[in-house]
Amino acid sequence: MKRYYITTPIYYVNSAPHIGTALTTIVADACARFHKRRGRAVYFLTGTDENAPKVHRVAQERGVPTQQFVDEMAEVFRNTWRQLHIEYDVFIRTTEERHKRVVAEVFRRLRDQGDIYKGSYQGWYCIACETFFASSKVGDSRTCPDCGKPLEWRDEPCYYFRLSAYESRLREHIVAHPQFIQPEVRRNETLGFINEGLQDVAVSRSGADWGVPVPDDPESGVVYVWFDALLNYLTATGWLERGDAYRDTWPPELQLMGKDILPRFHATIWPAMLMALGLPLPERLYGHGWWIVNKQKMSKSLGNVYAPLDVAQALASASGCALPYAVDAFRYYMLREMPTDADAEFSLEGFEARYNGDLANDLGNLLHRTLSMMHRYFGGRVPDGARLDAALADLFAQQAARTTEAYEAVDFPQGLREAWQIISAVNRYYDEQAPWTLMKQNNAERAGQVLYAGLIAARALCVLVEPVMPRVAREIACQLNIGEIPNWNEATATNAFPAGHTLQEPKPIFPRLQPKSGADTSARASNSDKTVQTTPNTTMQDLITIDEFKRLQIRIATVKAAEPVPKSTKLLKLTLDVGGEERTIVAGIAEDYTPEQIVGKQIPVLVNLQPALIRGIVSEGMMLAADVDGKAVLLHPDREVPSGSTVR
Repeated sequence: MKRYYITTPIYYVNSAPHIGTALTTIVADACARFHKRRGRAVYFLTGTDENAPKVHRVAQERGVPTQQFVDEMAEVFRNTWRQLHIEYDVFIRTTEERHKRVVAEVFRRLRDQGDIYKGSYQGWYCIACETFFASSKVGDSRTCPDCGKPLEWRDEPCYYFRLSAYESRLREHIVAHPQFIQPEVRRNETLGFINEGLQDVAVSRSGADWGVPVPDDPESGVVYVWFDALLNYLTATGWLERGDAYRDTWPPELQLMGKDILPRFHATIWPAMLMALGLPLPERLYGHGWWIVNKQKMSKSLGNVYAPLDVAQALASASGCALPYAVDAFRYYMLREMPTDADAEFSLEGFEARYNGDLANDLGNLLHRTLSMMHRYFGGRVPDGARLDAALADLFAQQAARTTEAYEAVDFPQGLREAWQIISAVNRYYDEQAPWTLMKQNNAERAGQVLYAGLIAARALCVLVEPVMPRVAREIACQLNIGEIPNWNEATATNAFPAGHTLQEPKPIFPRLQPKSGADTSARASNSDKTVQTTPNTTMQDLITIDEFKRLQIRIATVKAAEPVPKSTKLLKLTLDVGGEERTIVAGIAEDYTPEQIVGKQIPVLVNLQPALIRGIVSEGMMLAADVDGKAVLLHPDREVPSGSTVR
């Protein structure tokens, strides 16, 4: 049976993992868990890129033998992934002998058939990016177009890969297979890069003694690190060693990476190498955006590189959350805010807001209040005759299907939004049915049926969040006393709890994070040499720039539902349609508008505001209104426009 093959890039070992490398690996792990939960055989690959000159340089600077250095750093990566609950199937290292044999064999085959030829290289080279640049791509500053660091001029004999010969085939494949490169913005970037004209690329470096020697010509130095590194995906299948058996894994169904290494390497050189070898291409290359901090790409020199375990440990210390669940909370934030077709801002404040809102107030509270009432009213046992209302059963099945579709598309932000609609539905159901009131009215049968909805919802969420938060899912299953986490196709089974089923006592999974001083909840960002304190820039100015204004995402939303917030005379809870996305916001307009007056209205909403917890409700945005003598006056378009339209 063909295994579903998922890969991350292999990571340079010149420094420890940060949230950028953690993002790709967590996404890959979530994808692997999702497909395994659906009954698929999965092969998940990650590893370390150890043959780069800059890795050798760092080892020399530290006075450590290079092999010893890469051995130590590979263990740092393994340990980090282990603590982040990453369950890979194979961890590959490019210093392994099996990989060196593959690199040598591929080099020989392509050289023998004329796809690799000997020449000389004159041009600019970035040591940090391990990348050659044509003079036409380099400005007067002679700095790297990607990282901004100084370039070196190289004039040396080398071997070339005949990339230009595959330009037409690459373009035709990308056009004929729209799913090959995702998201669409990356596909367009790649086609633009190809349309500029592909040049043959140098695939060896002379004068270097760390790396894979050029086969049969060691005087020519070593194989260029990118040519070497890309072949790890093939090495891991047992190509060369297993005969045709390697096809039980090849080709990859999903290769994940950051956007910076997609067009120039993974979407051009890599598929061209495979075409030259006569091998099938990967089915999908997915390039996500970057995490940025204070509007800047993460950089050790700027001191804004967050270490993932430090972030999780800081949350555990500040909230009292058990470390495994704090790690899962970090995974949740990574995937809920995952940069897809654009970059995203990473902040501790955003992480804390998601923790308090989505995890403590929503998921954790639903489980805790449901089990608490089941113990209070029914002795912790499922009562006779309990069943799920048909409308809720349909909604749960619908949201599970939508979550599945989103996860398949590697759209975890959307998938989690869809899953969280189950929580919102049950909370509304509890508010409407008030099982506590039903018990006072001696209607235990109906109260049991209402609470049964919470049990089914918690069980469904246990399945739907498992790819994202595996330890939390296991704890939910434990408190529900259902043993193993159910398979994916059984997530919304309505008869999952027979009468008399015993439930465990509720234990808070996500204690609320109380406001504290920044020193209590700050995380440290580590690099290979030092640890630096990261503090977000929160300085306010009276004037803003046009670029700052552009960060505000204001869209037109249609009000689908409105209701008063309990115990408040000023607040309304609004359910909005923002271009196919449902959001909840809390607005202080109850003294000026009734729910009936606002339902159906179109209003402008700031949609990229950090979520806020208001009277127990997570508000995901802010409506804009005029303030006239202390009264709110609604703003709306002068004619109906599509929901989600941008305000500019």
